[in-house]
Amino acid sequence: MSDNFWLVLAIVLYFGLMVAIGFYSWRKTEKYDDYVLGDRGLSPLVAGLSAGASDMSGWLLMGLPGALFVAGMSELWIVIGLFVGTWANWKWIAPRLRAYTEVAKNSITLPSFFENRTHDTSRVLRFTAAVIIIFFFTFYVSSGMVSGGRYYESTFGGDYLHGVLIVGSITVLYTFIGGFLAVSYTDVVQGGLMFLALVTVPLMALFALDNPADIFSWATSNPYGPWEEGNPTYFNMIAGVSAATIVGNLAWGLGYFGQPHIVTRFMALRSPSEAKTARRTGTVWVAICYLGAIFTALVATVYFGQKSASVTDQTGFETVFLDLARIMFHPLIAGIVLTAVLAAIMSTMSSQLLITSSALIEDLYRIFNKNPNHTTLLVLSRAMVIAVALVGMALAINPSDTILGLVGFAWAGFGAAFGPVVIASLYWKRLTAPGAIAGMIVGAVTVFVWGSVDALSGAIYEIVPGVILAGLAMVVVSLLTRPKPGVAEEFDRAAAATDYALAHPDKPFTEALRNRGGTSAV
Repeated sequence: MSDNFWLVLAIVLYFGLMVAIGFYSWRKTEKYDDYVLGDRGLSPLVAGLSAGASDMSGWLLMGLPGALFVAGMSELWIVIGLFVGTWANWKWIAPRLRAYTEVAKNSITLPSFFENRTHDTSRVLRFTAAVIIIFFFTFYVSSGMVSGGRYYESTFGGDYLHGVLIVGSITVLYTFIGGFLAVSYTDVVQGGLMFLALVTVPLMALFALDNPADIFSWATSNPYGPWEEGNPTYFNMIAGVSAATIVGNLAWGLGYFGQPHIVTRFMALRSPSEAKTARRTGTVWVAICYLGAIFTALVATVYFGQKSASVTDQTGFETVFLDLARIMFHPLIAGIVLTAVLAAIMSTMSSQLLITSSALIEDLYRIFNKNPNHTTLLVLSRAMVIAVALVGMALAINPSDTILGLVGFAWAGFGAAFGPVVIASLYWKRLTAPGAIAGMIVGAVTVFVWGSVDALSGAIYEIVPGVILAGLAMVVVSLLTRPKPGVAEEFDRAAAATDYALAHPDKPFTEALRNRGGTSAV
């Protein structure tokens, strides 16, 4: 049998498993809140892996190894920033956000939380947040579609557009069917696949080398990839890298605080106290996956320099992981390993589709129709999953940037627009609705303008000026306006409920709400 047969078999089995999980989740999705947030019933294991998997898109297995392969260890500043951001997000945001979203009228989306947190009755804050989500997630979904197309192209030698359609359609199918639970449960399977692949592929390629120790020296003085005479500064993290570049790359970690598809997992935990266990699970998983991606790039510099093999993508070299897996394993095993790339792509894309659908229905449609029945909301939410996917596919037909470039733009947009507001919502009692609106608009516009001007984006990553200007706008406008009545009291109740839950991890969160004066709308 041909190699393609075994590859196709492995991937078909994987697709079948994802769809089966979708149908399983559909049977447990009885109402609209289940479809959007899983009725706040995620275990720490599922939440930790789901947050990690939904975060680590095709960028982890394609974009990052490609960037490290081409540019060297100077790209590690991004990894450092992201790892610290992951830990900090679970440590300081997750427990409080879980508690506050339930205290604040049981908010099930980030825009609805902003509105309820500030007691905004104009709906402007909610509308603004929803529009920002829709805009930036369109680019994010598009990056997933691009990853799917390049995956198909590299693995099967097939047509790029066919890959976009196949990967996009399967992701839409299980997200459409099972909603939040399907996305979370598939994330666990996908996170496991990514973990195993990032451990096995670099190890197997390492053992195939004549001298494994070459990975720590080869790239500096030997031809490989885009370097005809080697890259002398490959292992130098600061050579040829400006202070602004280092700051910009580290600042990727700031983006975590504003990513809707990640913080939604915090909101879905059973209790704030479970954030600690989820943090340990998520950060260990992320750390090992990063190490795997780094060693993939190191091994690839030697392997493709010594062996009679070449990288499929000769522009961004973002297929080094795919190519190594295809070369190193029997086609069936390679197919299983390569599903990890699909897992990375689909886990992130499914979360983004669901969040964007929720923004369209929960945060825009319900502004104009305040009391629709749950059946209508479910039907419309599922319809929006398809609509958003179609737009993402259309944008992916002629991608305007690398996977890393598309992800970076959307990441900065959310980090600047939402990050300061999320932190202030949880830790600054004085935040007002006009302040939050000003922060979000300034952050989003700054990222869009800065990222669109080559001279500016080349100077420093757009998230840095975006977060700074958004934070200043938010603080200044909040100080010039007055919080609504009852905001301060609700803030104190949420903080007290969080502290009680953390001090009594064996008790359900409903007890914390009762004992600390909170209100559960469940």
